[in-house]
Amino acid sequence: MAMLVILLPAPRMADLPAADDTAPLAWLLSADGLGLSRQGDDIATPWPKADSVVAVVPALALAWHRLVLPKAPAGQLRAALGGVLEEQLLVDDAQAHLALAPQGLPGSPTWVAAMHKPWLQAQLARLAASGLAVDRVVPAWAPAAVAASPAGHFFSAADASGNASTWLALQDEDGALCLPLAGGLARQLQARWSARQARFTSTPAADAAAEHWLGAPVAVRTEAEIALAAARSPWNLLQFDLLPQNRGSLALGKLARQWAGPAFAMARRGVLALLLIQLLGLNVMAWQQQTALGDRRAALDALLRRAHPQVRAVLDAPLQMQRETAALRAAAGVPGDDDFEPMLAALASAWPDGQAPVAQLRFEPGRLSLPAAGWPPALVEQLRGRLQTGGWALASAEGRLDMQRAAPAGLR
Repeated sequence: MAMLVILLPAPRMADLPAADDTAPLAWLLSADGLGLSRQGDDIATPWPKADSVVAVVPALALAWHRLVLPKAPAGQLRAALGGVLEEQLLVDDAQAHLALAPQGLPGSPTWVAAMHKPWLQAQLARLAASGLAVDRVVPAWAPAAVAASPAGHFFSAADASGNASTWLALQDEDGALCLPLAGGLARQLQARWSARQARFTSTPAADAAAEHWLGAPVAVRTEAEIALAAARSPWNLLQFDLLPQNRGSLALGKLARQWAGPAFAMARRGVLALLLIQLLGLNVMAWQQQTALGDRRAALDALLRRAHPQVRAVLDAPLQMQRETAALRAAAGVPGDDDFEPMLAALASAWPDGQAPVAQLRFEPGRLSLPAAGWPPALVEQLRGRLQTGGWALASAEGRLDMQRAAPAGLR
């Protein structure tokens, strides 16, 4: 599954309320979330296509707080967190965005990430304006798990004066923080962290300063490796009021991007092959049905020509067969099912007991009508039921009863 990782620029520490909209947004593309496939920035190259989009918040933009998760309803949890952290936040509560650690349980200790909300909103708006829908926002540096060993990472960033300097990001089960090497606090913590056998790494740009400060070689770890590791974490800082409002459409869009991605290439080919096979099978079945229907029509035409050689042009074999047979029966004086005598005999056999005979009848081929003014509905139903057993239908309208042959069950 291809993953596009966006490295958000660190906020300007001198004027944090203002978001840096001019810094280029570096991006990384990974085919599997582990290795780096391509990289670039939004100025030099356009965004590549990916199945998911993850934005990484730099370590300098985050503050971490440990607290017992309040037992509050989901709609009031953000306000409850603001109340608990009121004295610890460096900005007004309305200017802070808070996010809970994954799988936090009410009543249990958990980590809360705090960051400058206008800055994060500006970065998300910038990505949305460029056509990117961010699926997750993750921290580049977060508190370590309980069983993990402490870790430190040296990197270069601008200080409060805007000058480039070397920073140290520290991470253990007690929290995560960033300290400038130029300050005394980092030096005070060095001995304690070295005693705990902390693992130190550095970006290539800060490697020389890190080795000079530690007095020992430091393993190099690129920003791409840090970002990909952060993207694989279960974190998602898009919480509370920063949750996407159209999550349903975003989920459908994500599924569509995943389906169109290289990971589902074989599946797409399989579905296409299946559709082609189905289409071919339907065409073969239709051809077979057409052939069978043509054979039946040819057999009916042949039967009509054998039974009635006088018919020269065959247009509708069943209808012509019926007409020719009726003509022969009439010429021989044999009544048909729809003639007057059979219909009158069927009516007489079904006539209700005790009902007086009618004074007049009206006949037309296939239909026999008789007056029924004053007949009670029960009597009409009795006659209709008796006629139905013989395959006849009886309709009642405007004081008359119309009798005719009942249509076959498949044609009703």
